[in-house]
Amino acid sequence: MKSSQVDAYLRRLGVEHPEPPADATATPAALRALQLRHLRTVPFENLSVHLGEQIVLEEERLWDKVVGARRGGFCYELNGAFAALLGALGFEVTLLAARVHGGEGRLGIPYDHLALRVRAVDGSEWLADVGFGAFSHFPLAFGERGEQEDPGGVFRIVERGPDLDVVMNGEPQYRLETRPRELGDFVAGAWWHSTSPASHFVRSLVCSRVTEDGGRITLGGRTVKVTGGDGRREERELGTDEEVLAVYRETFGIELGRVPTVRED
Repeated sequence: MKSSQVDAYLRRLGVEHPEPPADATATPAALRALQLRHLRTVPFENLSVHLGEQIVLEEERLWDKVVGARRGGFCYELNGAFAALLGALGFEVTLLAARVHGGEGRLGIPYDHLALRVRAVDGSEWLADVGFGAFSHFPLAFGERGEQEDPGGVFRIVERGPDLDVVMNGEPQYRLETRPRELGDFVAGAWWHSTSPASHFVRSLVCSRVTEDGGRITLGGRTVKVTGGDGRREERELGTDEEVLAVYRETFGIELGRVPTVRED
């Protein structure tokens, strides 16, 4: 990632560019701040699936979408772009594949999810994830096996043979492999999630981000759901297309020419 692209990405997040050397930019504190700002600024969304937009897992194309077009994306796009930013800032980043828990012992497809193993300049390692929707607000200590409290919940990383289960509030979220992967390894998973009738991304619309008070706001189709940091929930239905487009624009910073609708095919 070019220096000008890094600067633009950081402006997108509302973060000042940290001054070199690397020991000032690739710290655990910097990683925490970057992940939280990413979750608050760049929405988790699957609009491309329903707008007929091609999803390309290449660093330049991810930057064009997340930074240039001020859009969001799903895990492959958000964590793919975030990995490139972190690498440019001096972190050592490894892409990891995961399979999402579906309940009753079921696991999703191979390359179901992309998460990041990040090493800071002090040698500490972290599980960073800005692409799983409602999840941890801050990176999780990768080697810690006890409970880790976070504004998003209580997390544990549990060993499952050679793999790791990431658990939130007692419920397993995804099974993480530890083998390093490349961005291109996830192309088949992204294709499946954007085309298969069995994919929840094909069956529904979602646009969501963390709010400043630690809650979450989500637009699903024409329904706005707000969960405050205190746990209070509100829900309202939008009527006109203009109302829907206004929420995309004013709440998520996404300018759309038309309201996306779930594909019928």
